[in-house]
Amino acid sequence: MDKLTFWRQLSRPLSAYRPQLRFSLRMTVAGLLALIVARSLALPLHGLWVVLTAVVVTQMSVAGSLRATIEYIVGTLGGAIYAGAIGLLIPHTTAVAQGAVLALTIMPLAFAAAINPNFRVAPFSAVLVLLLGGQLGEGPVESAFTRLSEVVLGGAIAIAVSLLVFPERARSLGVEAAARILERMAKVLPELLTGFTRALDAGEIQRVQNDVGVAVTALQEIAAEAGRERLVVFAREPDPAPLARTLLRLRHDLVMIGRAATPPLPGAVAQPLGPPLTRVGADAGDFLRRNASALALRRSPPSLQAVEASLQAFDAAVSALRGEGVTRSLSSGEVERLFALGFALEQLHRNFADLARCVHECARGVGAKSRS
Repeated sequence: MDKLTFWRQLSRPLSAYRPQLRFSLRMTVAGLLALIVARSLALPLHGLWVVLTAVVVTQMSVAGSLRATIEYIVGTLGGAIYAGAIGLLIPHTTAVAQGAVLALTIMPLAFAAAINPNFRVAPFSAVLVLLLGGQLGEGPVESAFTRLSEVVLGGAIAIAVSLLVFPERARSLGVEAAARILERMAKVLPELLTGFTRALDAGEIQRVQNDVGVAVTALQEIAAEAGRERLVVFAREPDPAPLARTLLRLRHDLVMIGRAATPPLPGAVAQPLGPPLTRVGADAGDFLRRNASALALRRSPPSLQAVEASLQAFDAAVSALRGEGVTRSLSSGEVERLFALGFALEQLHRNFADLARCVHECARGVGAKSRS
């Protein structure tokens, strides 16, 4: 094996985990930089809390680090102030008094954390202020101020590293996630449409639908992070939220088609509708797949013409069945399912148009390339 082949084989798995490797590097740099800064400032416990904060709040994206830092500071501020006040007002020199003060401190902060996630670290910070401060010879107020200062310093280091060391934007992560979702939908949609002509595994359909739903929910969270990211990254880029909403609507279309697809339609209807449905599935899947590629390469979206032609052919086949009176022999449930299929395909067409606009906006945000 020559060196070129060796490096190519080595680079494939590395490229697949590039975001994770960058995240590992950013967290390592944040921890080491926090240790250097803490040692230079001669902070207590060798800057333990600065290093811990920098490591804990460093996230996959700039927006994630910003959100985690804000939540950590808010929680630490609330816990430190409350614990400092309780420790100052109530003497706790004995073990019994210390236990009572600790209970009085933890209970309301835990209640606040249960109501508002921003206070999740408040009980933890309060315990450090009450117990660790005494071990270091600090009073409650001094201990609270030290903990808060260390958290702010660690959070600032984490945000700086996230911005400067292989910065990973939430928007970029969202576009990559959206492309993966479209690839998955491109595979699922044709399979669901075959359910009107042949029996499908209901359990497998449910599993696939759930997987798509989980992925779309994760994308919406990334889109929310991208909105917060604009607070620290001043760049004019398209908002990924419309793309996330469009994929959510597409997921609803898949659910509607999947529910209507089982059991198969009667042979008198399924046989003439089979070929146009297969064409719809193939063209729709190709459209989704090409949009996924367009997102990944930041290109303009593909044409919707082939999908529109296949949908028109399907509508013509349904109209022919009605004209021949075939649909009169269907039960009310079968008529409803056929109507649901037509409605879902109509919604799918509209959402495909919205998807094309979103992909075009993403491409335009980085300089649209020519359509392949």
